[in-house]
Amino acid sequence: MADDATLYERIGGRETVDAVVETFYDRVLADESLEPYFEDADPVELEAHQKQFITYAAGGADEWNGRSMAEAHEQLDVTDAAFDRVAEHLDESLRTHDVAEADREELLDAVAALRDEVVTA
Repeated sequence: MADDATLYERIGGRETVDAVVETFYDRVLADESLEPYFEDADPVELEAHQKQFITYAAGGADEWNGRSMAEAHEQLDVTDAAFDRVAEHLDESLRTHDVAEADREELLDAVAALRDEVVTA
């Protein structure tokens, strides 16, 4: 792959993003500690938004058309512990789909940079 390939391209593009997000939500929605955050959420809608977000965060889309992270999470009272748990599930999902360590770290760093917008409790 070319040296100028985006993270999105390096991890395998849409096919990998779709697979990672499906695994991710299987894990997240089965985690009892995270259950209160997803009680009223539509899993299909969650997956669609997450696929769009990861595509954007990994350089597979030039712009983000969704709500800001702060707006999307403002009513949820997300704690640092919940944020960390979700990040663990994302890392494990990336590992499950053989995303290289450097690429996992790059994507997780992009997610970590959003902590202040997501954590409100």
